[in-house]
Amino acid sequence: MTDVEPDDVFAMPSIKRAAPHRGFPDREIFPQVAYQIVHDELMLDGVSRMNLATFCTTWVDDQARRLMNECLDKNIVDKDEYPQTAELEQRCVHMLADLWNSPEPLRTLGTSTTGSSEAAMLGGLAAKFRWRKKGGKGVPNFVCGPVQVCWEKFARYFDVEIRQIPLRGERYTMHPDDVAAYCDENTIMVVPTFGQTFTGLFEDVEGISKALDDLQAKTGLDIPIHVDGASGAFLAPFCAPEICWDFRLPRVKSINASGHKTGLAPLGAGWAIWRTKEDLPEDLIFNVDYLGGNMPTFNLNFSRPGGQAVTQYYEFIRLGRPGYHNVQAAIYVASQHLAKGIAETGRFEMIHDADPRRGITAVSWKLAKGQDFNLYDLSDRLRTRGWLIAAYPLPADREDEVIMRAVLRHGFTIDMADLLLADLDRSLKVLCKHPMKVPLTQEEAGGFPHNAHAVVPTPKTKPVRRTGKPETNGKAADSKTAAKKTKAAKSKTGKK
Repeated sequence: MTDVEPDDVFAMPSIKRAAPHRGFPDREIFPQVAYQIVHDELMLDGVSRMNLATFCTTWVDDQARRLMNECLDKNIVDKDEYPQTAELEQRCVHMLADLWNSPEPLRTLGTSTTGSSEAAMLGGLAAKFRWRKKGGKGVPNFVCGPVQVCWEKFARYFDVEIRQIPLRGERYTMHPDDVAAYCDENTIMVVPTFGQTFTGLFEDVEGISKALDDLQAKTGLDIPIHVDGASGAFLAPFCAPEICWDFRLPRVKSINASGHKTGLAPLGAGWAIWRTKEDLPEDLIFNVDYLGGNMPTFNLNFSRPGGQAVTQYYEFIRLGRPGYHNVQAAIYVASQHLAKGIAETGRFEMIHDADPRRGITAVSWKLAKGQDFNLYDLSDRLRTRGWLIAAYPLPADREDEVIMRAVLRHGFTIDMADLLLADLDRSLKVLCKHPMKVPLTQEEAGGFPHNAHAVVPTPKTKPVRRTGKPETNGKAADSKTAAKKTKAAKSKTGKK
């Protein structure tokens, strides 16, 4: 009998062993076997288009996939070797500056990044450098509401104090009347989130700008705004153009956004744009002599693929303003259809119903009173049908409230919303018929709400005293603890 290697991949010797996972492999295998092993293991992942916890693009067309493939070997930092890739990136910068109403869109500076987090950090670094150039001393700080973890990373990595305004009353976002009390001479910027991670709601950028105008009139403090436009920056210009949140407000000096979210580009595309050329300090720009040419760069990353910027340009010229309006409006319609169906169950209180004037293409809700299950139980039941919808507590000072949030993206249709609503109804019936003896916890239910906790806790900002600025110490302290201490101190002195 001739010793012939089997031609069926599942009969080859190397696939009869467990996949290497302890130490570097000490043998080689055929590429088709290696591919099959990796391919089959990835079947354990969820279906990305059914993942309503993620904000990122999960559907791209064939032409975009071809462009990504054609650019796999193009390093975007090598502008001398790939000048047209660099040109397409700059065209995107100017298009975005125009879309976001820069006074000089063809002169402003901007850059593509690996995502909105890198872009946010560049905006924060520019604000810190501008503050220092004006004579700022001591520890710089920035003011924000509930934010995505990238801002907590920025604060820690670049030695900046983060002053997060806690939620109060029935508020889910940072409000203009809360901002001034958290600002002082060391405040480098205020960061409104235009499409908040927790709920999907827009923060009032124009109102915050007016509050800072009033603060400057009273104190002389001229504090700029950086808008974290991760998702809303690609939605409001097309579906709610009446909202004034961008460079139309002179106090807005920079904007970051995710091309790979509502910008419709594949994963790995972010953008940082400055209002004018003068708003990006030259101290952040490096002229790099690399790979045969001299070029300016102001990214945190260096070598990275050019396909994401190229594909973003493809989407811009393919769709234009009317095309983006049509695509984004269709997602809002599907989102509102889902929100209506969730509200009609009578078991939930809606927080964001995908109104384009209030927030992004997302739906968020909390449990109505009197239910026999919690939202972690519901999230877990939906997961059995393939739907990934995060349930999680709100930030301070409403961490006792648990909500759910579904983010809808390009490719999510009315029919898919109906399938989800049918599975929601099925899950509710099971939970009501078989109530959980011990409800699930957040850790047991799983799900990715896009927040994180540092291994070593970050010192938190205490609530502001009426006289002015926040206090910090080496221990984490929430506002409830501080309020109790204040009340105890007053009772000792006999003050009411």
